[in-house]
Amino acid sequence: MKRKRLAAVLAALTLAVGVSACQGNGPGATKDTGSDSGSAKTIKVYASGDTNIQDLWQKTLIPAYEKANPDVKVVLQFDLHGENSSQVIAKLAAATQQKKDPGIDLVEGVGKQAGQAGLLADPKPKVPNLANVDSKVVAAAGTNAIPYRGSSVLLAYNADKVTDPPKTLDELLAWIKAHPGKFAYNSPKTGGSGGAFVTTVLDKYVPADVREKMTTGYDKDLEKYWEPGWKTLAGLNPYVFQKGVYPNGNNGTIDLLSSGQIWMLPVWSDQFLSGQANGTIPKTAKIAQISNPTFTGGSTEVGVVKASSNQEPAFAMANWLLEPDQQKAIAEKIAGYPVISLDKLPAEVQEEFKDAKPDQLRPGYNSDHGNDINNLWDQKVPGH
Repeated sequence: MKRKRLAAVLAALTLAVGVSACQGNGPGATKDTGSDSGSAKTIKVYASGDTNIQDLWQKTLIPAYEKANPDVKVVLQFDLHGENSSQVIAKLAAATQQKKDPGIDLVEGVGKQAGQAGLLADPKPKVPNLANVDSKVVAAAGTNAIPYRGSSVLLAYNADKVTDPPKTLDELLAWIKAHPGKFAYNSPKTGGSGGAFVTTVLDKYVPADVREKMTTGYDKDLEKYWEPGWKTLAGLNPYVFQKGVYPNGNNGTIDLLSSGQIWMLPVWSDQFLSGQANGTIPKTAKIAQISNPTFTGGSTEVGVVKASSNQEPAFAMANWLLEPDQQKAIAEKIAGYPVISLDKLPAEVQEEFKDAKPDQLRPGYNSDHGNDINNLWDQKVPGH
């Protein structure tokens, strides 16, 4: 599967400005890529997501940055699936209130939430490369968050078993019931691909003007519109994998597809394409996008922590992430969409991603509504 295939799929989408991210597993899952954490030349990074994002930082971004800046060490605290991201936000909030250094300089994966909570420093004077990112993408990222890569959730399927994949959400729901046990999605709290499926089913019943309010702000009373969606999701229990087994994390469902136990699943575009490139996803698997509505997608952000006493090197690294070489590396390593203007990238990257633009991706809900979705899913779906 070539990345050009994804560009062709996405060319057909009619999507809005987006923000999304894989989420999921705690601050205890720390990986240090350097020492001397007390030095002003050390950048302490918190990042979250799945193993492909962990590899991106550990094997590509950090080594490249340290090679280009030999007087700087980068210490990475990686939170697998971001399951304890709320604890990190609470830690940053307490440090900001108490005016104490939180021990984190740069955050990734929770940039939007941290920005909404007023926990990030203003990047505009310090990150000149932000001018190369579409203004709509920057606006969607929220207060002081810096978009640095994009991705979308798509529908992956075993083409040997599925010759006519669903093209709309209604067709997908009908397909699941017609093929018991052959579809799976991970619990939304453990990964954004499952979260996108849940969000998209809920969206089926939410009026467009209400959804816009729930995307840009928080009003718990509006969550009443989700009730038909929760009933639909609970009604799928007898038809999903093993009559109601929901894997842990985005990779959990991918493993089921690769082993032939299921035929269809929602998947992050970057994980799918990088998985096919490294052989963990079979070549018989293909991807498509549904409509009415589409799955969600968008940018992932970094942000420099307002309470950090070590902001300057963190801003420098954030600016570096938006340089063409790093955007090219992200595209090559995880098939992440570049967020800077494509005309600043090599011709082959321009061709592969010409239709994969983060400003065209359908947004997820406000992060507070997103947290409510995670908790309500646990209450309303499994075992019902």
